[in-house]
Order: sequence, then C-alpha cells, then structure tokens
Amino acid sequence: MRGIGKEFLGVRVLEDIDLDCERGEVHAIVGENGAGKSTLMKILAGAYVPSEGEIRLDGAPVEFHHPLEAQHAGVSIIYQEFNLLPDRTVAENILLGREPKRGVLVDRRAMDQHAEQLLTELAPDDPISPRELVGKLPVGKQQTVEIAKALSLDARILVMDEPTAALAAHEVERLFDRVRRLRDRGLAVLYISHRLREVFDLAQRVTVLKDGKRVTTTPTDQVTPPDLVRMMVGRELDQYFPPRAAPDQQGEVRLRLRDAGNEVVSGIDLDVHAGEIVGIAGLQGSGRTELAQAIFGVDPFDRGTLQLDGRERRIRSPHEAIAAGIGFVTEDRKSEGLALAQSVRDNISLAWRGLRRSFRREHALGVAELARGVELRSRGLGQEVRFLSGGNQQKVVLAKWLATEPRLVIFDQPTRGIDVGAKAGIHDLIRGLANEGVAVIMISSELPEVIGMSDRIVVLRAGTIAGELPAGSSESEIMFLATGERDIPVPASSLGGASS
Repeated sequence: MRGIGKEFLGVRVLEDIDLDCERGEVHAIVGENGAGKSTLMKILAGAYVPSEGEIRLDGAPVEFHHPLEAQHAGVSIIYQEFNLLPDRTVAENILLGREPKRGVLVDRRAMDQHAEQLLTELAPDDPISPRELVGKLPVGKQQTVEIAKALSLDARILVMDEPTAALAAHEVERLFDRVRRLRDRGLAVLYISHRLREVFDLAQRVTVLKDGKRVTTTPTDQVTPPDLVRMMVGRELDQYFPPRAAPDQQGEVRLRLRDAGNEVVSGIDLDVHAGEIVGIAGLQGSGRTELAQAIFGVDPFDRGTLQLDGRERRIRSPHEAIAAGIGFVTEDRKSEGLALAQSVRDNISLAWRGLRRSFRREHALGVAELARGVELRSRGLGQEVRFLSGGNQQKVVLAKWLATEPRLVIFDQPTRGIDVGAKAGIHDLIRGLANEGVAVIMISSELPEVIGMSDRIVVLRAGTIAGELPAGSSESEIMFLATGERDIPVPASSLGGASS
C-alpha cells in the first residue's frame, strides 16, 4: 500500500500511509484508538475506497470497491467480533455460500470433509467437529473456525484485528500456534493488537500509526516496548501507572467478607479499605469474576457474612448493591455495561435513574460535568455510545457509576481491548477514585496492570483465596499462588498492554 489517504466528509483520517507485508511474514500494526489502524485495513479489505494511493498485490495494481472483490483477490479479514452464524454447523459457516453440490442438493459429506481437512491443518491437537453448532463452541474454537473460513477462500493475506481480546490464556497460546502455522504456509499476516508482548512474540516487523499517519516501520528486534509506547502516545512507559497511595491515606474498612461463599467461591475472607485498590489475580476459572458478581448480588453469597462500613448486609440483587453504594464495571462493557443504541446522556444517567426512579431534574445530576470529569471524547451528550472508541465507552461506564456516588467500585478487566494511551487515562481515573476515599477492587488478567495499580494483591485459585501479596510483588510470585507450582513460566497473554 503506497500513499494511502482517506477523507470522510472533509475530515482527513489517513494521510500518505505506506505499508507492505511479505509472504510468510507477520507484520504488526499498533497505535492508539483512532490512529487509523482499522480504517487502513478496511481499505485493504474493500470495505472503504481510498481517497488516494495505490494497492499492489504481487506487484500488480488492484482496486477494490467491495469486500467480495478483495476476497476473490485473496484478502481476508477477521474482526474482533466474529462474523459467524451460531445456529449453523462449523462446516456450514466455513463454506457459507460456497457449499459443494451434488446435483441441486448440498453435498454435506463433501462439505464436512473439506471443513475437517482445513481444521486439522490449523489445529491438529485441538479437534473441532465440522458438525458441531458454532454457538456451542468456546470463543477460542470459534476463532479457529473464522481462520478456517478465511483459508477456504484461498486467502493469501490475512488481517487479524485484536484477535486475543476475548481469549483466555490457554486459548491465546493456541492462537499463536495457528498464526505461526499460517506464516509457515506462506500467508502474509497483518496483526493488529494493543498487547505489545504479542507483537514481540509473533511479528517480524511492526508499523506504528498515530493520528492517521505512519510514524515508523521497524523490525521488532530493533525496537523495545518503551520505544513503541513513546511513538504511539508520546509518553514514557513508567508513566503508565499513577503513584500509589501512602498507607496512612487509607481509611476504615469499607468492605469485609468473612467465610463468604456460594456455588463457585468459598471461604472468602477479605477486607477492602476506603481509599485502597485491592487487585484480584488468578488464572481463568479461578473465580475472580464470580467473586465480583457475588459481592454485587448477581449470584449472591449464600453463606458467610458481608459488611459495608461495619454494618452487616445481605446483597441479594444488583439493585440492592447499587442502593448500598456499590458499582460494578463489568468485563463485557458492550453487552453488560452499556445500552449501545442510546446516547451518552442516557447511559451516564442509567444507574442513577434506576436507583431513584425519577427522570426529572436530569441537569441537577450533572451529566455534562461527569463527562468532563472522566475526560470523555465524543461529539456531544446526544451521540450514540456505539460510535465511541473502546476507551471512551469505558469512560461512559465509569461516569455512569460515578453518578451514583459509590463507596465501593469493582472493576473487572477495566482496560480490555483498550489502546495503551486510553489505558493510562483509565488507570488515572481509578487511582483518582481511590484518592477520593472510594474503595476499589480491580480484577485483571494482565499481571503488570495488577502489579502497577494495586495497593495489595489477592490471588484466587479454584474459588478460594490462595494468598495475599504486598504492592510491587513479582509476576512469578503471583503465578506461584495462582497455580500452586514453583517455576511456572508467566503466560504471554498475561503480559499484555504497555507494561510488557
């Protein structure tokens, strides 16, 4: 791609971008949200037509005016949100619209055989039945189906947009194996990720975009994570985590759990002080999210005690939790935290309205002030939330809970799918809450984030607390408690984000 530019309604979003990718290469593309990564890839995939510039495949100029034209030329793109039909089989999804026929009927045996061959090439050690319904597969296997679908189109260039955003650690390792197999087959892979460790694990070269322009393209063995961060956002790596609070700034115990449990977690003894950030670490399935949901009343504790500010409470529903001063920034902001088709204004006032059952005097709520307080970037309070970047959507969720004046806020994966610049802003907001006396529980799969943000670290294993560590503990100490084994290598997926 040479000299690529793109303009929407007089606004320049891409300016004179050069990009190339060789056969058998993984070329990473990094940058903040809004840097132009997805727009550039949509031009390559035929979803957008460039305002200027040229695309060449194997040296020959091409013009794509529709995604089908790009597909026929061998360009496939796998988006962060999969494009699969959950009620169709794996084989039907892979060969959708191109089913083999026997006369006028679909040859299901041939379709299953072709799908099985592709899946075996991609994942010989992790078999997927071509007859299984896609909707019943875990996320990692759904992604394998997406890749197989791209291969069935004879793809020569594969674009992967944030492919690990929704994957567990063991699924990330399997994805890396798939990508390396594709590279060894001679595909050109363009890999977009906010997790810099993945860039250094997989890519031979990396291109940095900022404000719609190319900053640099460089071999990954000639650059460091701090270098990339500096080029992307203009700040040093050590500025990513705000200073911790001094011990004497912490207040009284805000939340106290004693022998609390339900069907998933048990024997939980935990104190969280006002003004303190307690990080929750653990492997996938350790009970991290389930603990948060129990505190918030989604799946309440059925034994033990829960105290808020020294008073024993029974939180049996999210409504009761909100009324008690608890906020919950969920892991999946799009399906659980936001009403995507509603405005910024409606989303910020959503929890407050439900609590007070009143739609009047909204201006007294100070929605505009809350939006400014979280440094929300939008076209206005009337803009639909679905059109905001991931980082700004997360800020809307945070503003929604600030409107309820919470005394305890639980953050579950607060920076998942957010670029490194927006992450720093979310970290500042979380620390700002603690500095104002709010008690904070923060769950994260990214160990550097847990270490950098927490005043104490609680590690879960198999639904119970495996141990507690002081601020600044090492990744190996956390992994020892999380696994119960010494000398466990830290998984690459846990080292995401700028802090890798």
